[in-house]
Amino acid sequence: MTVTARDLETAVTSRLVQLESERTLARLWDGDVTVWVDDPHTPEVADRLGWLGIGSLMAAELERLQRFAVEACDGIDRAVLLGMGGSSLSSEVMRTAFGRHPSHPQFHVLDSTHPDAVLEVLEGGDLTRTLFVVASKSGTTIETDCLYRTFWEATGKRGSQFVAITDTGTALDRLAVERGFRDVFRNAPDIGGRYSALSFFGLVPAALMGIDLAHILERAERMADRCGPHVPPVDNPGAALGVTLAEAALGGRDKLTLLIPPPFGALGLWIEQLVAESTGKGGMGIFPIAGEPFDASIPYRGDRMFVAMAPRRPRHGPFETRLGDIEVRQEPVARLVLENPVDLGAEFFRWEMATAVAGAVLRLNPFDQPNVAESKATTRDVLSGDSSLLSPEPPDRSAIAAFLADVRPGDYVAVQAFMAPGSEADGLLADVCDRLRERVDAAVTVGYGPRYLHSTGQLHKGGPACGHFLQLASVPDRDVAIPGREYGFARLIAAQATGDAQALRARGRPVLQTADPADLLSVL
Repeated sequence: MTVTARDLETAVTSRLVQLESERTLARLWDGDVTVWVDDPHTPEVADRLGWLGIGSLMAAELERLQRFAVEACDGIDRAVLLGMGGSSLSSEVMRTAFGRHPSHPQFHVLDSTHPDAVLEVLEGGDLTRTLFVVASKSGTTIETDCLYRTFWEATGKRGSQFVAITDTGTALDRLAVERGFRDVFRNAPDIGGRYSALSFFGLVPAALMGIDLAHILERAERMADRCGPHVPPVDNPGAALGVTLAEAALGGRDKLTLLIPPPFGALGLWIEQLVAESTGKGGMGIFPIAGEPFDASIPYRGDRMFVAMAPRRPRHGPFETRLGDIEVRQEPVARLVLENPVDLGAEFFRWEMATAVAGAVLRLNPFDQPNVAESKATTRDVLSGDSSLLSPEPPDRSAIAAFLADVRPGDYVAVQAFMAPGSEADGLLADVCDRLRERVDAAVTVGYGPRYLHSTGQLHKGGPACGHFLQLASVPDRDVAIPGREYGFARLIAAQATGDAQALRARGRPVLQTADPADLLSVL
């Protein structure tokens, strides 16, 4: 890793020396909770370090995973992952980076409760030749449960078409056994969701995609060795990156801007979840920005820390030229080389280690998510009838102007899109964000709801109070009933939008809700 910006380099060097003198990396590998917090009895720390030994743990499962993939792929055309956050994002990274294997089924990640997204799977292929992977660490994730219920009924309750990934003893674990699922992969309980990319949560889907798991794990193990307890922090790729991110944030550069060209762009979404949910708490946080146009004309205001991940290329290539334009403006840039999709194994581990080290520098627990439950509680109130649904109004020019007038340099605007993900929505949201960047002197981020609730949602509520939240809601033309529930997906996603808006407002965060996202462009 190379870093430009002399002032940041000085702070990073000093901190790395401190980590060595305090034996921080050795203590981290030993499971010393006081690396992050003062109280050694703090929950969700000591029991969340299983990812450190994930390579050898999963290497022992390779034969089983390969045998499962061969048997499960026989007679199916499509595999669909039902999961949220850490249970799904690494699979999307590998799906887009590796592409479809010619002898393996099409792989689809469904992490939306929008009826249009559900209908796309219901009507987009032969359900009798579809395998569903139900992934939830807790076994009770509401989105995953509702999606499972829907496809269980749609397939005629055929257990052979379902696979579960969960922790031992969860409700999902018991259900999978009772209903005769094809297989149940019980993950190590000491691995948190966002640190689970190299566990069953990432490798079972990867096996179904036909990806060479041995090479993924070999690269991960090689990176783990380079990040090991006896490697000096200055030579430790994970520690160096984590210290750089933390020192940049402490110096006011808390907008981590990820520059990742295709086919690795989805890696930004995984990093976004890992970093935002791990550091966004107690009024602190590193704000990841994934998918922003790589445009040197954007008026950066001294709050950015750039990380560029790309293959080695000639210095005169277009990516390097634009990156050079940013460096000329004396913006700090960390460069990481990402050449081959199998290198994702190494990057998953590097970023997990970097995030854990950043948490140590910032003196916070990177393994809990204390504010996520707030939106869940308000959503439950709406679904039970104890609280009313909020009805977004059509875009109003004066309301939007007043909302944007409060945005100050150093703040950020988060577009929360409760829409069905897809290329059309992606294009619309890109146009909305471009218009917003023209109107505000601040960073603009975007995320699909409810996906972002399992990603940046923790940061929105637990991080610094400098966010401004623009909720966009598209009204579906059709609804899909949820078996065993008194509501359908249209009400569920509306309740999730309402619930998060209420949770944000309860913390004094400004929220503007609007319907008809396409019409928003005409008033921006």
